Amino acid sequence: MPRRYAEIYPSLPLLNSDAKEHISAAALMSVRYFQAEPDSMPEDIFAEHHVVLNLQENPHRVQNRRNGEMRDFTLHKDDVIITPAGMRSGWRWFAKSDVIIVTLDPAKVERFAQSELGILLDPQQLNDEPQFSDADLCNAGAMLRDALENDDISSGVMFEAMSRVLLVKLLQRYGKRRAEEVALSAKFTSKHYNQVLAFIRARLDQTITVDELARETGMSASHFARVFKETLGSTPMQYVLAYRIEQAMKMMEDPARPLGDVALSCGFADQAHFSRSFKQVTGQTPRQFRAA
Repeated sequence: MPRRYAEIYPSLPLLNSDAKEHISAAALMSVRYFQAEPDSMPEDIFAEHHVVLNLQENPHRVQNRRNGEMRDFTLHKDDVIITPAGMRSGWRWFAKSDVIIVTLDPAKVERFAQSELGILLDPQQLNDEPQFSDADLCNAGAMLRDALENDDISSGVMFEAMSRVLLVKLLQRYGKRRAEEVALSAKFTSKHYNQVLAFIRARLDQTITVDELARETGMSASHFARVFKETLGSTPMQYVLAYRIEQAMKMMEDPARPLGDVALSCGFADQAHFSRSFKQVTGQTPRQFRAA
């Protein structure tokens, strides 16, 4: 019977998204970060797709047995290896690893692709390409790792966003698309996301418009709004509001900080506007949240 990939890890991950109960993206994927000494994993068949994102700067020797065929090769920075669910696979690495491992439930990925992206996936879902280089995908993975590690800077919002970026990139590259969707290609990279996030952070206490965010990425406002929603699942302004609310929650951890000050610091017109928006997003007023 196929097993879960995490059941035979030879060492514990440094970071693990399963521990983040408030992150809804965990319903689609698990993200684990390892820096493991030279070791091996026995061959087994897994119920999940697993994606290895290599962040190790130095090239190093790796062996990967896939369905009885041994590959002995050099792994380079930004290399990605995808093993589809149902494939027998085992590993051995000869230098300290620095990798992010993303595991995906095939049924949930299929539903996500069809309902949110309009993509019909191949029966295998993710093509078996033994090794390829994708710096943008690895950068998205590194941002996921950073979001897990840093609880003080928009970690939840950032993890949700980058989870979608990474998953959409995987599906657009390996999924079979409906004919009517072929012409619509979302050119929203992790670099674009970084630009948007940096702009929002720097102007958290100010009004932010779609036109301003689009200019940061070099896109027209209409194209930016379309690919942003396709990739992240929300409109740019919904994302900005979610970010403001998350930052407000962090500020309210200081019981001495007035709610009016929190409101202005997070870009709300006044405390009443903040309270309405906060309840819209969380279902609670700021006072109820703080009291809890």
